[in-house]
Amino acid sequence: MTLEIAFFYLFSATAIMAAVMVISSRNPVHSVMFLILAFVNGAGIFMLAGAEFLALLLIVVYVGAVMVLFLFVVMMLDVDFAQLRQGILQYAPIGAMVGGILLVELLMVAGSFLVTPEVAGSSVLPLVEGVSNTEALGLVLYTRYVYLFEAAGLILLVAMIGAIVLTLRHKPNVKRQDIAAQVGRKREDAVEVVSVESGKGI
Repeated sequence: MTLEIAFFYLFSATAIMAAVMVISSRNPVHSVMFLILAFVNGAGIFMLAGAEFLALLLIVVYVGAVMVLFLFVVMMLDVDFAQLRQGILQYAPIGAMVGGILLVELLMVAGSFLVTPEVAGSSVLPLVEGVSNTEALGLVLYTRYVYLFEAAGLILLVAMIGAIVLTLRHKPNVKRQDIAAQVGRKREDAVEVVSVESGKGI
């Protein structure tokens, strides 16, 4: 066994165990920490595969920004997780069905290497000599798949807006900003001129 294979098994086993702990941990803060561990090990696997850009992308973007943001949000929000877990059995059949579909897809991908091993060694796109990994990825992503890349960005934008709309809660005791009232405000609504007689002021 070479050193690269040993590191691959180490990173893979740690990533699988961290992924299991993400969904089985009772504390959401611990789940986020295990997810960070899974991303770090995934970055190690990308480094072994020669995809340095994807490895650094996982570390800088996901671990350094997204997961840290999730961690702060989970720690600062006062969420009653016991109440959220009350309806978990209601969605268990749907979750089991989605998990079964993902398992079948993973088994099909793993079985394809055994059925047609020549596909694993072939490359869909020709490799360009003298071009770095990041530059080659950018050339493919922003030329051949530019429309799919823009569509993925649009889908993420719609998902972000939908998440904001679904989680927005109007509390009765919290003052909110009314932009239309601020823009349409007149001088008579904000300023009241009072004529005070001499000697009768405050």
